[in-house]
Amino acid sequence: MKRIAWKIALSTLVVSITPLVAGEQAAVVRNCTWCHGTGAQGYMGAPRLAGQRPLYLLNQIRDFREHTRDNPYSRQYMWSAVAALGPQAARELADYFATIPPKAANDGDRDIAAKGKAIYMDGIPEASIASCYACHGPNGEGLRDIPRLGGLAYTYLKARLEQWGQGIIRAWALRCLSSLVRWGQLKSRRSLPTSTSSSKPSS
Repeated sequence: MKRIAWKIALSTLVVSITPLVAGEQAAVVRNCTWCHGTGAQGYMGAPRLAGQRPLYLLNQIRDFREHTRDNPYSRQYMWSAVAALGPQAARELADYFATIPPKAANDGDRDIAAKGKAIYMDGIPEASIASCYACHGPNGEGLRDIPRLGGLAYTYLKARLEQWGQGIIRAWALRCLSSLVRWGQLKSRRSLPTSTSSSKPSS
């Protein structure tokens, strides 16, 4: 039943459009809620959009439209979902989601969270793997076009890391993630807290 509901929701996302604001094109916020939740906090395999960096969201919409983000879910659902989304509507959509306060997922494995935190903050020096903290910030808040990790679900982060390790997702700054996967530390990753304070994330 869950798989059927998931496919129905994703199909609805692709075929229906509901305006958010007047403009060159209508933003498709209500479409997005079918998969990403009414508060944009994520739903099943769809990531949390609330609080995400607007430039990152805008870049992802562009990559979906240009078919350069080509993992299986992107090809099956998101390419069609954004095909009619114009530049102005894309900016409005990205800005809208960025204003929604994100919630913590709190779904990681707490038994290995401390190891994941150590990798996030310090990397794995002996394997020449840089810390995630250096780009994503002390609490996973992201910066400019570098995405927020704080609040993303464990299952989503794990799947993305696996795809990077397999070469399914290609991005110039992600060789460190592929190395991390090969290093065998994948399960040490966790959902991070959503705080954007200057303190380090708690375990």
